[in-house]
Amino acid sequence: MKHAKKVISLLLALALCACLLAACGGGKNSGDPTSDAPADLLAKIREKGSVTIAMEGTWAPWTYHDESDRLVGYDVEVGQKIAEKLGVEAEFIEGEWDGLLAGLEAGRYDIMINGVDITPERQQKYDFSTPYAYNRTAVIVRGDDDAIKTMEDLAGKNTANTISSTYAEVAEKYGAAVTGVDDLNQTMELLLSGRIDATLNAEVTFYDYMKAHPDANIKIACIDPEETSVAIPMRKGDETASLLAAVNQALAELAAEGELTALSEKYFGTDISRK
Repeated sequence: MKHAKKVISLLLALALCACLLAACGGGKNSGDPTSDAPADLLAKIREKGSVTIAMEGTWAPWTYHDESDRLVGYDVEVGQKIAEKLGVEAEFIEGEWDGLLAGLEAGRYDIMINGVDITPERQQKYDFSTPYAYNRTAVIVRGDDDAIKTMEDLAGKNTANTISSTYAEVAEKYGAAVTGVDDLNQTMELLLSGRIDATLNAEVTFYDYMKAHPDANIKIACIDPEETSVAIPMRKGDETASLLAAVNQALAELAAEGELTALSEKYFGTDISRK
């Protein structure tokens, strides 16, 4: 009898130890909210049923509002198709360029789809998907201004772009003084009024602007010989590893299915999804 009591006491003690170990963190990967293990962002996205996508909404034909004030554009449809591949809805949140990457880093957005060029500086802060578009940067000037013929002619000139954009970085690299603006419309107002000498933007954006404003007194002065790769940034870390893999798989499928080519031709009149 005494022996049986000792066995029972021992079993109870072992059970208590097991409970204490679990409470002290023995199950870090079990979904405990106090666990130090990184949360899986893709799992969170699928659990809530939507992926939060940051974009400007003011940069045609990438992301903009049509005559009915509906958010449309190449990146909008790319985002919707990626969401479909992930099995969730696309939730778009618009904001000014300067705050989008910062909001991504702070966790306010899951991903950003807004014609984002891959740069070494950005790669230090964010993980990027495989490229889904390729971009050529145009130097845009007034139609009657022949002072700029090459990228080197930007030295000492005044330009305007959204601060921290690739276009602002390229202008500064060639010696231009960059004025910060909120969006493309404000940039064009400064250019047409003569308050700046030039602005840099995607070549395809220039042609899209001219479709909407055929009488605009602007032209392309030159093209940056360095083509850029456009991809989807997200936060770095183990938390986003499975999301990055899923987005890359979605982009590969969309490319193989011809969807990226079709969207490129729809919005740009040419296929920017291939080099």
